[in-house]
Amino acid sequence: MTTLLESRYRAVLRLLPAYYRREREEEMVEVYLWDVDRETQDQSRPTFGEVASIAALALRTRLSAAGAPRRYALLGAAVRQFALFAVLLQATAAVVDRALEVTWAGTHGWELFLSGFTGRGPVPAGVAVAQWVLPLLWTVGWFAVFHERRGLARVCVLAAALPTLWPVVAPLMTDAVPPDPAYATASLVLAWLSALGLCAAFHRDAPVAVLPVGTPGLGYLACCVVMGASVVLVPASADAVWAPATGFLACALGRLLWRARSPRQSGAGALALAFLGLLVLALRVAALVPWLDVSVPGVVVAGFVGQAVAVALLTLALAVVGGRELAAR
Repeated sequence: MTTLLESRYRAVLRLLPAYYRREREEEMVEVYLWDVDRETQDQSRPTFGEVASIAALALRTRLSAAGAPRRYALLGAAVRQFALFAVLLQATAAVVDRALEVTWAGTHGWELFLSGFTGRGPVPAGVAVAQWVLPLLWTVGWFAVFHERRGLARVCVLAAALPTLWPVVAPLMTDAVPPDPAYATASLVLAWLSALGLCAAFHRDAPVAVLPVGTPGLGYLACCVVMGASVVLVPASADAVWAPATGFLACALGRLLWRARSPRQSGAGALALAFLGLLVLALRVAALVPWLDVSVPGVVVAGFVGQAVAVALLTLALAVVGGRELAAR
């Protein structure tokens, strides 16, 4: 006769995909009930730690564990590709922004640069320092995941995403002016989906992180050059989203050109970039809308609109290409 505790364990185990339950459910239930007195099983429940471990296992088995069916292997590959591209985009954007900021301060004087960290009290100053320093950890996370330091990579990307929470929390704790809600939300969603995607997809059973082409250092350097050049060449249009959106356009074009050379692709990379494109497009539009109410040169607004259109078109192209590649396999 099935006890209430066994039924509860089986209910929790339904978090696992069907293919894994068919192979392991009976064994797992037996292990969980092994040292529990049958007379007390109707008064017991799975512990929080057991439920959490089953939930983590459910995530790993759906993101391409060994022996997983094809759809889970493709899902895992897509999430890993998305995490890598998204972390790369934010890592290079943070480095380029700070490098250009320091370069400007070195040529025009450090007073304005340092004023952002001083004269506002200890808490605002600490927050300003954290907002300037923590995004640099995207870079550490990027290289750590390729060197199989996955624990370090997780800590770094989660810390790097923390500054996106402050614009949402600050108006509740200080007299700071609330930010544009659309832009703050888009930034937060992009950062945390990137960080959580990397944490989830590069679990202990996941394959080694690899790029479709090139090395991590070369890809990082190329993105830095493209983003930095886009700001230097078009300084009037260089808002906070200009460089990341340009970096996405370069990655998307590179992916489409690479498909022309090597047609046999899994589709995971294209779909991952398409999803990233949706997030970048949301960020681009959120940053564009406030400019429509400000008196700025029309060419600046046209540049923002043109970039948004380019991101939208390439995102659509990637989605179509990814769908065709999946259908062809």
